[in-house]
Amino acid sequence: MTTEEIDIKKYLFVKNAHLNNLKNIDVLIPKNKLIVITGVSGSGKSSLAFDTIYAEGQRRYVESLSSYARQFLGKLEKPKIDDIKGLAPSIAIQQKVISSNPRSTVGTSTEIYDYVKLLFARVGRTFSPESGAEVKKDSVSDVIDFIQNAKNTPTFTLSAPLIFEVEKFKEQLKILKMAGFTRLEVAGNVVGIEDLESFGFEPEKDAVINLVIDRFTYEDDENFLQRLADSIQMAFYEGRGYCYLKNEKNSETKEFSNKFELDGIVFNEPTVHYFSFNNPFGACPTCEGYGKVIGIDEDLVIPNKNLSVFEDAVAAWRGDSMKEWKLAFIKKNKDFPIHKPYFELSKEQKKFLWKGKATKDEPTIDNFFKMLEGNLYKIQYRVMLSRYRGKTLCPTCEGYRLRPETEWVKIDGHNIQSFIELPLDELLPLVKSLKLNQHDADIAKRLLYEITSRLEFLTKVGLGYLTINRTSSTLSGGESQRINLATSLGSSLVGSIYILDEPSIGLHSKDTENLIKVLKNLRDLGNTVIVVEHDEDVMKAADYIIDIGPEAGYLGGDLVFAGDYAEIKKANTLTSKYLTGELEIKVPTKRRKAKDFIRIKGARENNLKNINVDIPLESLVVISGVSGSGKSTLMKEVLTTGVQLELEMGGKKTDFDSVTFPEKLIKNIELIDQNPIGKSSRSNPVTYLKAYDDIRDLFSKLKMSAMMNLKPKHFSFNVDGGRCDECTGEGVINVSMQFMADIELECEVCHGTRFKDEILEIRFDEKNISDILHMTVDESIAFFTENEQKKIVTKLKPLQDVGLGYLQLGQSSSTLSGGEAQRVKLASFLVKGNTTDKTLFIFDEPSTGLHFHDINKLLTSLQALIELGHSVIVIEHQPDIIKSADYIIDIGPGAGKYGGEVVFKGTPEELAKDKVSETARYIAEKL
Repeated sequence: MTTEEIDIKKYLFVKNAHLNNLKNIDVLIPKNKLIVITGVSGSGKSSLAFDTIYAEGQRRYVESLSSYARQFLGKLEKPKIDDIKGLAPSIAIQQKVISSNPRSTVGTSTEIYDYVKLLFARVGRTFSPESGAEVKKDSVSDVIDFIQNAKNTPTFTLSAPLIFEVEKFKEQLKILKMAGFTRLEVAGNVVGIEDLESFGFEPEKDAVINLVIDRFTYEDDENFLQRLADSIQMAFYEGRGYCYLKNEKNSETKEFSNKFELDGIVFNEPTVHYFSFNNPFGACPTCEGYGKVIGIDEDLVIPNKNLSVFEDAVAAWRGDSMKEWKLAFIKKNKDFPIHKPYFELSKEQKKFLWKGKATKDEPTIDNFFKMLEGNLYKIQYRVMLSRYRGKTLCPTCEGYRLRPETEWVKIDGHNIQSFIELPLDELLPLVKSLKLNQHDADIAKRLLYEITSRLEFLTKVGLGYLTINRTSSTLSGGESQRINLATSLGSSLVGSIYILDEPSIGLHSKDTENLIKVLKNLRDLGNTVIVVEHDEDVMKAADYIIDIGPEAGYLGGDLVFAGDYAEIKKANTLTSKYLTGELEIKVPTKRRKAKDFIRIKGARENNLKNINVDIPLESLVVISGVSGSGKSTLMKEVLTTGVQLELEMGGKKTDFDSVTFPEKLIKNIELIDQNPIGKSSRSNPVTYLKAYDDIRDLFSKLKMSAMMNLKPKHFSFNVDGGRCDECTGEGVINVSMQFMADIELECEVCHGTRFKDEILEIRFDEKNISDILHMTVDESIAFFTENEQKKIVTKLKPLQDVGLGYLQLGQSSSTLSGGEAQRVKLASFLVKGNTTDKTLFIFDEPSTGLHFHDINKLLTSLQALIELGHSVIVIEHQPDIIKSADYIIDIGPGAGKYGGEVVFKGTPEELAKDKVSETARYIAEKL
């Protein structure tokens, strides 16, 4: 089919893509379908999806902008393609954690909170904390309604309270006359102002005097109503917010006020800013909307929550002199359960121990620290206070970020705080069941639709356990990507191309089913959904599969298959061989039986329900369970912290009783998560593995280097000497954009080589230092083996073993995905091998971004670590890794507060028969 024959309404056609390792391929992609691009890691999937299709979509968008905007963006590189036909606006959703901004929350990034603020500002009603009555204010129309509803149309006198000073009263009367007023009401009698003047009237200090504004009988006439409205407005103005309406027939007086107050309290009228923690008007004054402050840290004051007050749970009340506080508390509060462990106390009892009944001389924890603060001139008190300081929940807003008065505004009995603290899957039914009167329902209709549709999307993609108030920076890569996905769904764009980077990351197989429904929903709206993915279930659901391969790096970059799931099973690619079972990740023939264990007792952090767990050592242990069940909390916040404290590596104790283990088997602990391997763009695999030192050494020993007196530092792009001065060895110049993401342009002096020309003239076997940095790991291993550089090969080989042979040696670590960064860290430990002390390795979802073929390599590397005498724990959802474990601990059964328990522990074979675990049915298929 030629380019001219393609129907661009039905197809997207990429002609001759040759970026990175893509080998001049033509790709035809059907529109308005769910497309999966698959292939081994590093085969060129992301180059095709993100660097070609998305990049060209973004470039064309920029070209559509005004020439003024374009002058800042004129240098956007055209991707290396001949042509793209049928391209629509493109949106990329990648696996990066959204934001490190402490003010960004799940609610703000999904826009749910924006609509919730608006809802409370529009239909929220304020209730007095004193009497519980609704706070209302009267408007002009309220007064007119009252007059219209009066029976038998009586005559009314409209007046306003007169605020006066006795000594200046005569002057005030003159001013009132000049303003056109003629009568006052004194002690219930209407008197002319002139009469009072001629009489020389002087009021007593506390006399009640009203200014008569108007006297009328109601008429149903346009002009009359206009005059009446003006009079009422004037009455409110003169009476500073108050006015009186007296019925002349029965002498009853009705008071109206346009002030928002009740029970002697002046309330703020709800506005959008009043509920915004990013606005000084709505933010809590203590923590300024962050939810946290530096204050007295509960975990430091009560380090062991298993103890009771009587057993010295309050660390600050131990010792001879401070014991008086504990004894005073026990003596004064005879009803308090002093023998109950702290973690079993109710929320109210804990609050009482800290705050008491809010009187000054009570023996409470808060008052104890106030006493210390009051005696800061004594050095021992200053030292004691510093021992218990840390980042804690704000005491004023309790972490809700808003000023406390906002809790008086309610909708159907619920304030905004109850919206913020509920998990999304509980908030959804609450929002749907709000009872509103007709007037409020009409106002809130659109807002409620926007809130519920977004909540539904988030629960569909398996994030129902999050709360609106959860800080964005605490989310995993998979969670933040699914939040981005839900935000895109909420915007309901049509006719766009969505490109997603492995949205199934961090998802239990149970949740993947819901994710597929969401992707199909996005497609059915009229969008083309392109997913870079390795998950078998997502492939089965796809309308069209594109397989890039056959292998990684320079052995990849070809289009090896395009068609549907039924057709790929008949094809001859690595992906198809794993799908048909011709190649497979084999189930281990025997499982290791552990002799030694790490014993965790009483883990209660976050949603963990006081659980005890024994984890085998010198084995491959997998921690499984649905997303949000508590796996990461158990591993990262309990186990890691516990082991670090035992090994005296520092850290702050979290909420657990103890973590014990045989010291001879763990001398070190490494938590290998998906954070980047280096903070700067200069960090790369070859420097991380310390192989670059040997390469620089090799170049500095060449004859030509000796003649030019070049040292190893001249071959470094991190220090002055040999690097390009224009880009300081970066190879690119970063252009800061005012209103879009920054862009990187190739350095015009060194053209991306990073070095000066004289350094590039020095060659080892026809390759200069820049050529070496641009080689892939596989190519460099072949090159250095040929040239008998054994030391360098030994350091690079582990990268190949963990399936990263396709990475370039000098590739910036900021371009690596979470999974790649994690495997570079794994390779660095394989390099050290036997030299390291026995180490406990904890991997957080190492299968991220891995093809079946690479999972095989990964498992081999993990087993190699165990053979060296180390212990490996893996947090994982991937069924092939779970089935390869020696021992499985399944956390669940649900997410959030429905999780946090040990559902199962044992071998994969035992798990397959389990009736409770959600993981069991997916493992049974694999075994």
